[in-house]
Amino acid sequence: MKLTDLLKKVPRLEIRGSVEREIREVHQDSRKIEKGDVFVAVKGTQTDGHQFIDKAINNGADVVVCEQLPSMPDPEITFVLVENSQREFSLIMSNYYGNPTEKLIVVGVTGTNGKSTAVNLLHQIFQSMGYTSGMISTIHNKIGHEISPSTHTTPGPGQLQRLFAQMVEYGCEYCFMEVSSHSLVQHRVTGVPFKLAMFTNITHDHLDYHGSFDEYIRAKKILFDHLTPEAISLINSDDRNAKVMVQNTDSQVKRFALKRMADYKARILENTFTGLLLEIDGEEVWFRLLGSFNAYNILMVYAAAVELGADKQEVLKYLSAVQGVNGRFEVIRAPKSRITGIVDYAHTPDALQNVLSTISNINQSGAKVITVVGCGGDRDKTKRPVMARIAVDLSDQVILTSDNPRTENPETILDQMMEGVPVSLRKKVLRLENRKEAIRTATRLADRDSVILVAGKGHEDYQEIQGVKYPFDDRKVLQEALIESNE
Repeated sequence: MKLTDLLKKVPRLEIRGSVEREIREVHQDSRKIEKGDVFVAVKGTQTDGHQFIDKAINNGADVVVCEQLPSMPDPEITFVLVENSQREFSLIMSNYYGNPTEKLIVVGVTGTNGKSTAVNLLHQIFQSMGYTSGMISTIHNKIGHEISPSTHTTPGPGQLQRLFAQMVEYGCEYCFMEVSSHSLVQHRVTGVPFKLAMFTNITHDHLDYHGSFDEYIRAKKILFDHLTPEAISLINSDDRNAKVMVQNTDSQVKRFALKRMADYKARILENTFTGLLLEIDGEEVWFRLLGSFNAYNILMVYAAAVELGADKQEVLKYLSAVQGVNGRFEVIRAPKSRITGIVDYAHTPDALQNVLSTISNINQSGAKVITVVGCGGDRDKTKRPVMARIAVDLSDQVILTSDNPRTENPETILDQMMEGVPVSLRKKVLRLENRKEAIRTATRLADRDSVILVAGKGHEDYQEIQGVKYPFDDRKVLQEALIESNE
């Protein structure tokens, strides 16, 4: 590929040097640069790639894309001056991989909660309907039925465009992807022609990165601001910030809701630990997914599939058959035990409240509810006391424990969580920093018909402590503990 092809439709301020150079690869990490490569100097949150231009040239870079030229540019190197190298990097990588999204129908889902469930359900039902599809999610990535590990909710431009290219090569028609607020601010999806963009909800999260809730909302809104008139926005009208998302969009706007007027409506008829009975478009359908929050997910996915042209009856048929997503209100039971175990990824105040409220709604017998919960390290600290308060308000017993402490002291995190627990409710709370012991203790405290919620990590199969990821799966630990408690 020639540099001139790599720069098609990429805004640039100035080019110094030949654009006829042959390009080998493109990197924003100077350590990966070899002879014939393009180095894109990106200003990141931690480091500024412009500091490594000389290193990239020494490693063999023939082309440098940057926002600021070096004081003495090497005349043997082609310099491409751009306004925003982070944004242009996405366009460059799309060109590098042959603009694969032009051959895909791309559907993006953003919001605080529900993204993973939405893309997983869409992928499942479209595969079932005979459409080869790809998926990009927090849990893992899929191309058809082939699974690859996920490192970010939304990958960086290089990995993202490579995934798109692999989907095209595999024969995918659709790509269903989570779109994080970080990825929108960092321009990872710039240039991706979304056919349908979905908004689930927005609540307290990632304020450590965005600084304020208003900035978090603005970040999510970026997805809808850049849609074309041919695209569709599908928003949750029951969320009070839904209108803000589509204020400036050129797209067609469609709405779904359980409570308000909307294009797509549903009503919960039954809500149990075995599933949901919903009325959608006048049809009563039983679903295997659990909880009122999943009623929103089901309705949203139904609406999205219909907007994409799928047959309503076929969509409901396949939706009613899908299994839940790993670690999302996943019921864990052990032989001979009547205790109901639930593992959920709830790691925000709103998600935890939704899960515990759902348990309360289903738990008509008044069985004892025990919640095991922690908060991640090196993340938004303001939600820690809030989550602890929600847990004690909606549970009979709470065990505060370690989540992924990362580089923080787990006991410090627990101290901050305890700040949210009123003195009058502290008798309901135990502190056990060891997560495995916390889960085992919960099963020992449980009565015969108790409900145990283990919240925060969901599908994750590790615990990150001081930069090391140790094997740890809440689902396995809970099931083993349930078996032990029944012996």
